[in-house]
Amino acid sequence: MGWNRITIRTVTSAEDMISYELTELGAAGVEVEDHVPLSKEEIDEMFIEVLPDHEEPDDGKAVLHCYFDESENLEDVTIKIQTMLGRLKSFMDIGEGRIEYGFTKEEDWINNWKKFFKPIRLDDTIVIKPTWETLTEHKDGDVVIEIDPGTAFGTGSHETTRLCIEGLKEEIHPETVMLDVGCGSGILSIIALKLGAKKTVMTDIDPRAVKAAEENMDVNHLSREQYETHFGNVLEDEEFARSLGEKKYNIVAANILADVILPLTSIVDLFLKEDGAFVISGIIETKEQEVLSQLKKYGFFAEKTRRMKEWVSITARRRRK
Repeated sequence: MGWNRITIRTVTSAEDMISYELTELGAAGVEVEDHVPLSKEEIDEMFIEVLPDHEEPDDGKAVLHCYFDESENLEDVTIKIQTMLGRLKSFMDIGEGRIEYGFTKEEDWINNWKKFFKPIRLDDTIVIKPTWETLTEHKDGDVVIEIDPGTAFGTGSHETTRLCIEGLKEEIHPETVMLDVGCGSGILSIIALKLGAKKTVMTDIDPRAVKAAEENMDVNHLSREQYETHFGNVLEDEEFARSLGEKKYNIVAANILADVILPLTSIVDLFLKEDGAFVISGIIETKEQEVLSQLKKYGFFAEKTRRMKEWVSITARRRRK
């Protein structure tokens, strides 16, 4: 299997927005190259040495590489990307906006990004470590999570995942049972269990993600009694959704795109306990009001909102009648 690689030359101020839009168009992955220097906080979170002499000055430029399955019509994809860039250009600087093309084999794509995934500290207690790296130092009491995402989303480094983890930490207790919708690598469920949750149930529409989640559970020494995995789409398969809803959950977590969160909100009542928390992330700030309106429509309110750069995460609960 191979992937059409489409490269877009843009500016750093537009990279997050364009990355989001590419994902909305169906890109299986997006890589970002820029010369934005790491902040002191970011350096402190990473278990690597950053050598200033090797840093290139930030020129404000960025290069995005996005990947589409080779079976997709490249001309159609290009037209969609050109239309998207034209729309963004009407209200923001996107720089050059030049599009280039390439092709890569799946095994090359899967393995190439690994050289950029290093151990990283998410907060005072949680450290994410790729399975192929050695953790040379950590603090007593650290919760160390080992991850090999494969082709699934979820290394813990993205703002959306960090925001979601913040929300989960406030909700987890020893009796917590959590539904993880769009589980990806399983990182949210692994962290929930490591922090003391009783059980997690993971679902994803990608069988490779389900497989990656199971493998990551094993790597982190979590037993089958602590989790379930399911391949299926709760939005399109009513029978599947009903079967998951036979048991109610203290938390329904979803770190996915706003356009998936919107329809999920309409059925989350099927899964959630009366006093349960709907912890959602992956919401770009331009979609925040739309998500808030949808929550209100279905009887929920935003109990807490968290922000990081252009991303928003919400913990929602049912309105009391």
